[in-house]
Amino acid sequence: MSNELGHEINVKTESSIPTILITGASKGVGAACAIGFAKAFPQGVNLILAARGLAGLQALENTLVLYPKAKVLTLTADIADLEACQTLVDKAVEQFGCINVLINNVGLHHRGNFSERTPAQIAAMVDLNLKSPLYLSALVLPHMPDPTTGKRNAIIMVGSLAGRAPLQGAATYSSTKSGLRAFTYALHDELKDRAINVAVVSPGPIDTSFIMDEIDEVEDIVYSQPMSSPEQVANAVIKLSQGQNAEIAMPWFSGKLTTLGYLFPRFRRATRGLLYKIGKKNKDKYRQR
Repeated sequence: MSNELGHEINVKTESSIPTILITGASKGVGAACAIGFAKAFPQGVNLILAARGLAGLQALENTLVLYPKAKVLTLTADIADLEACQTLVDKAVEQFGCINVLINNVGLHHRGNFSERTPAQIAAMVDLNLKSPLYLSALVLPHMPDPTTGKRNAIIMVGSLAGRAPLQGAATYSSTKSGLRAFTYALHDELKDRAINVAVVSPGPIDTSFIMDEIDEVEDIVYSQPMSSPEQVANAVIKLSQGQNAEIAMPWFSGKLTTLGYLFPRFRRATRGLLYKIGKKNKDKYRQR
């Protein structure tokens, strides 16, 4: 983990300014969340941006200069390393005194059938997609201020429609996102009396390098659903962080479709062929972009 990049930050910050920790912040949804929060709090916001990629963090920090009220702490960290998670939280609290919102955004997907994945790849997905968000949540909770301060506190997970219904060709990824969703709902109920909203945004395909750079490896069925932009997902994250709902599934119709598929497995299997055809057709269009 490196020191912060760029901005000089006073340790003593105004109590009315929210402090937000975002993992996987160097690009895609994480970067869109950082910019979205800077826009949502023009009076000021403290952003702790964590990712493995230094170049992406530096580029994002340059963009955030457009929002002079946003104080930015950028830290390189491998969130799969539990010791790095502890150091990340320690540095955030040392700098800002508390954490109001945690965005567990970082994710990993080694694509393909389960039988083709190595134990190391499976372990890496479980560590990054499930274990680290749980561990970070536990580390952050003691540093969330008392609700009598008037600040909004939240822990938001970036999940997936794959966590709402089983997805072949993504057994481990689907399992980790399903586990993350179950954790969200359980912790949501545990902490609702403490005015800490725990929630998950469950998007379908997102127009980022996460799936577009590996388009040939992504299951065709993924592209059967409308594509969301990183900004649309970030808007859902921000909405959940300021509300009381436990989940936003998006697009709306896709969320309903995954609910049907989960409740009625025969329906999911019966429609799978059609969804694969639609997805293959859409994938061919995306390749030509």
